[in-house]
Amino acid sequence: MMSKYSINIFKYIFFIAALTSITLPAYSELSVEEIIKGRKALFSKNYSTAKKVQTFASKGDFVKASSLMKEMSENYLTLLEYFPDNTKEGFKTEALPSIWENNKDEFNSLMKKSSTDMIELAKVIESSDDVRASLQKFMWSNCKACHSKFRAPH
Repeated sequence: MMSKYSINIFKYIFFIAALTSITLPAYSELSVEEIIKGRKALFSKNYSTAKKVQTFASKGDFVKASSLMKEMSENYLTLLEYFPDNTKEGFKTEALPSIWENNKDEFNSLMKKSSTDMIELAKVIESSDDVRASLQKFMWSNCKACHSKFRAPH
């Protein structure tokens, strides 16, 4: 019998595989609603994964934490495709118009930096003298930087 944890891992792997298997031309076939809901789901997934990363890293389980960090890194790159111009409004998006108003390159850079920082965190976390500070520097600070500029307050 599979444990509940194993079943959840399989669900997450399936979810990520489904999201990353969508190629760029297929995005044009998705509705605005599907794109907005997809990006919201992926951001929510990254947040819940970040909390797990913090829990595992704080307990010294760096293998599990690093695996999740790599997953988050891939999610940030996938998110680059979830902000086409036709998804600025609607379906309770919390994305601010500033993403598309001369800041698209900055937004994309933040997503890429977040991805790169998660890979870096996976490399340094085990040898870190201060796990909490490393998590803040490489993970939580990226969330804050993006949210403060590109997400509506909630």
